Amino acid sequence: MVVVQASKITLPNPCTSLSSILFEPTSLSLALTHSDSSLSLYPSLSLLSLSSLPSPQTLIPSPSSSSTFLLLQTAPHNNNHCNSKSAPRVLFLVSAPHRAGSQILLRFYLLNHKTNAFFRPRVICSQKDLRFEHQLGVLVNSKHGVSIKLSGSVNYFAMYSVSAAKVWVFAAKLDCSDDGDAVKLMRCAVIECSRPVWSVTLSFGFLLLGEENGVRVFSLRRIAKGRVKKGKNVYSKPTNGGDLVKRGGRRISSGGGEGLVDLACNGDLEGRIEKHGVAVKQTNVKLKHDDRDGGAYFVALKQNDVETKSMTRAAMPVKAISIQALSQRMFLILDSGGDVHLLSLSNSGIGVDITGRVRQLPHVMKVQNLAVLPDISTT
Repeated sequence: MVVVQASKITLPNPCTSLSSILFEPTSLSLALTHSDSSLSLYPSLSLLSLSSLPSPQTLIPSPSSSSTFLLLQTAPHNNNHCNSKSAPRVLFLVSAPHRAGSQILLRFYLLNHKTNAFFRPRVICSQKDLRFEHQLGVLVNSKHGVSIKLSGSVNYFAMYSVSAAKVWVFAAKLDCSDDGDAVKLMRCAVIECSRPVWSVTLSFGFLLLGEENGVRVFSLRRIAKGRVKKGKNVYSKPTNGGDLVKRGGRRISSGGGEGLVDLACNGDLEGRIEKHGVAVKQTNVKLKHDDRDGGAYFVALKQNDVETKSMTRAAMPVKAISIQALSQRMFLILDSGGDVHLLSLSNSGIGVDITGRVRQLPHVMKVQNLAVLPDISTT
């Protein structure tokens, strides 16, 4: 028998209206997004022992467009500042428009376990189109547009821009030479999306993009590591009318037809693989709609068209609007029609081949929203 306890918690003033709630289970941290897009950040809360929330220790001013938690797990290292046996550090990330939306601003908040408080760390980033400003954060040289979606995992996070139709995959790690209070930021890949993306999830070594009538699954390790043959920079031959692609950068299309994926250099991690670290190698990949060699797999939610009352009226396609991880190989998918689907993948995301199957779960009501807390008892 599983005993479940629920508690009612009164929100502090002026928390009169919330637009979203994020909970990080390893540190019991809570982030509340208010109707004016400002955020209240609470570290290490014991929610069951509270009858009302105190005033937030960290208040992040508006505007903000998206936010996510991610864990920074240090790799084995001889430096005493980065102990691989210590608990992972919790990083909170917020996106916002900058300079009338001409750039994307990323604000980082790192949890200090000793003081039990979030603080603004120094971010080290030397790649093109990324710049750190101490008073602001990291500026990404791309238009913010109408919407940004963030999704975090362990040492990685993904950012999707609706207006740019791109998904950026970033790696983050603690800088062991600076007492662990600085964060290294590395761009792993930029995925150009030829179809609209309705949801983004980064979990258990997979990057999942919710699209129209399906989900596209990428191997995160494949995106980060790539496939490399040593040699000088050369141009590959065009195939199927594709453009010439210079080795040293790759571009992956997330849907229909071929495309390319910009993959930038990873600084001092170039060519190295660490257990919980990041290794990015420059490669050259052309990805088709269902090209497993490129590390992507598309699974449709519904194989057959839904019958409509009017035969002359085309059925409205459903969209995968929410993807929640149940385990390393199973994900819950909520579509825009209110149906819930179970996606089962056949591998752990380490190999190149990704296959899976999806089935619709039976239910008696339409679902508007769902959330799944990860099981922190397993690695």
